[in-house]
Amino acid sequence: MKIGIVSDVHCQHRALDMALERMGPVDRLVCAGDCIDQSRFCNDTVARLRDTGALAILGNHDLHCLAGEARRSPRVDPVLADWLADRPRELRLELGGLRIRVVHATSWPSDFAYVPPGHAHFQRFEDDDVDVLIYGHTHMPVVKRLGRTLVINPGSVGEGRPEPRGFVRSCAVLDTACGEARIVDLD
Repeated sequence: MKIGIVSDVHCQHRALDMALERMGPVDRLVCAGDCIDQSRFCNDTVARLRDTGALAILGNHDLHCLAGEARRSPRVDPVLADWLADRPRELRLELGGLRIRVVHATSWPSDFAYVPPGHAHFQRFEDDDVDVLIYGHTHMPVVKRLGRTLVINPGSVGEGRPEPRGFVRSCAVLDTACGEARIVDLD
């Protein structure tokens, strides 16, 4: 089974379309939060995730936007806003024989702390009793095995990470048959 993984789309529905194309055929799509911005709702982005049957969670931007004035805008489709509001803050799944946990920032209480690779708490991701831990939030892609846990951060589809060649947007694909994942650059 191939699982496409996106995070931090931040209303960039055209970038989401590019990610779906560049990942190639996937059996499931997982979104690790922040499909919208904290002050702006994007009907196209939310519809695309809903229509693809994405297994999506809420990130800090989603929660902020849904709680604020942006949700009450006449441009916001209330059906899509309700669909997004019904997403959980984390998921525990079994896909392709793997136990997977999806969180936005960390798998421990942290008020959306930024934990990129190299952070003092990064090793804590291996404390989860899962085969795969998927997270977003940092906009920094990583595929790293910590003990028996494969930690995957797809980076950001909407707002890329800084590199010498500019800001690079990315997503990821997990192949459950071999238990490995790869980062897919969009820029």
